[in-house]
Formats: sequence, structure tokens, C-alpha cells
Amino acid sequence: MVKRKVVKIDEEKCTGCEECVPNCFEGALQIIDGKARLISDLFCDGLGACLGHCPEGAISIEEREAEPYDERRVMEENIVPKGHNTTKAHLAHLRDHGANEYLAQALDYLREKGIANPLMEKAEKPKEIRGCPGAKMMSFPDEVAEQDDSGSARPSQLRQWPTQLHLVPPTAPYYQDKDVLLAADCTAFALGDFHKDHLKGKGLAIACPKLDSGQEMYLNKLVSMIDDAKINSLTVMIMQVPCCRGLLNLATSAAERANRKIPIKVVVVGIKGEILQEEWV
Repeated sequence: MVKRKVVKIDEEKCTGCEECVPNCFEGALQIIDGKARLISDLFCDGLGACLGHCPEGAISIEEREAEPYDERRVMEENIVPKGHNTTKAHLAHLRDHGANEYLAQALDYLREKGIANPLMEKAEKPKEIRGCPGAKMMSFPDEVAEQDDSGSARPSQLRQWPTQLHLVPPTAPYYQDKDVLLAADCTAFALGDFHKDHLKGKGLAIACPKLDSGQEMYLNKLVSMIDDAKINSLTVMIMQVPCCRGLLNLATSAAERANRKIPIKVVVVGIKGEILQEEWV
């Protein structure tokens, strides 16, 4: 036994939704008797890729006495048999978390088995995109400021493009020293006064904690917004449905990982457009 970080599951909070299972490449989590279970300390690397995928916040990392993590066994039993893409994702997961010792063990295993390192594949040169607004970062605060709010058509308060968290540069000018609204996709459609009451004067990022892939990238971007763009505050707007809580979990995880400390507010929107909760967390 050694003292190290491993996953901890709060069974009272866990609903058995299975959101965490596919995001644990190491195969440490399974749904048993309606609850997520850590089936073996041997398979948990303690890096927490599953944290942002739990809509109930039932998963955390604790430091305790546990069996040493066995990277070679994970590769042999749970990674390589699932194919090329899973192997590549697992290696990238270790690399991006700075788990260099585990990564070296995984690469040694691949070499011994005569399997090519998927991280060394030559990436295709992306096709040049011309003329698409989605490929260009834009900030337009002046146009918004000049609009008159007295007419029948309420003006947009959007001051940037793009808005989707996968696409936004985390250090964009519209985040620098600004208050930022991180909104679940559905909230703007549910709230009639989304622009006037909640978006005005803020940088915006939108995401879906249930359907979007690559949420580890989301976590890294939020950390960069806090530490590099030096945002002033983060308001997380989510719907009342349970899966939406994953977005708040991502935000609080990023705040814990970041070096700077910022205030975080949660706004919970009902499916009929009412504000059910608004408080600093």
C-alpha cells in the first residue's frame, strides 16, 4: 500500500447516470447496483478525468492508502483491447496531466508489443478556411454600446465571436479583466431577458455539459481564463435539469486548479424561464 490520490464516490449523491464511466479510460469505474463504484485501486490513476462529467458532483479525489496504480495492467486489460482511438486518448490524457512516469510506462508497453505510438502520428495539415466568421475572433463592443434600447427591438448584448467554449481563445481580449458568463446552451432560449439582465457587459462562453465532448479541454480553458486572462468573476448559468450541474462542477474544479482565486456565482434557470437560484458559491 502507498499513500496516493484516488477517486472517491459519494453514494448519497450518485444517481447511477453512467456519465463518468465512458470518461474513465482506465476502466476503474463501473455502475453496480445502481451506483458508480471504484472497482479497483489498481486502475485509478487519480488524475480526475471523470470529475467534470458527474452532474451531481458525486465524484472527488482523495488522498489515502491504496494499492499502487498499475499502468501496464491498465494498458493490457482496459486500453489496448479497445483499439487505436482509446489508446491515443489515454496517452493524451496522461500527457496533458503531466503524468510522465505513467506515460513512459505506457509507451514502453506499446514498444514491447510492437504497437506504434499513436501520439506520433503525423497530423494532417488542416484545410485553410476563408471567409467563415467561425474561424475568426471578433470583438465588437462599440457597436453594442451605440445601440438604442428605447425602440421596440431589444438590442443584442453580445460583444464577441465565437462564443462556444470549444472555439473561444481563453485569453481573448473580451475576457481580459472582465466578468464572464459561462452559460449552458439552453439557458438563452429559456430566459426571455437573457441579454438585458445577464449578458450585458460580460464576456460569454457557452457549453453543454451532457452532449459536448472533450471536457478536459473545457477545464483547461477555464483555468487559463482565470490565470492568464485574469477574469474578474465567473457566473455559471445552468438549467434545473440534473445533467446541467456538470457545468458548475467544471467551473469549480477549474477554480480549485487555478492559481488565482475569483468569485463564482451560480444561476439556475427553470424550464419555464424562471430564476430558481442565484447565489455565490
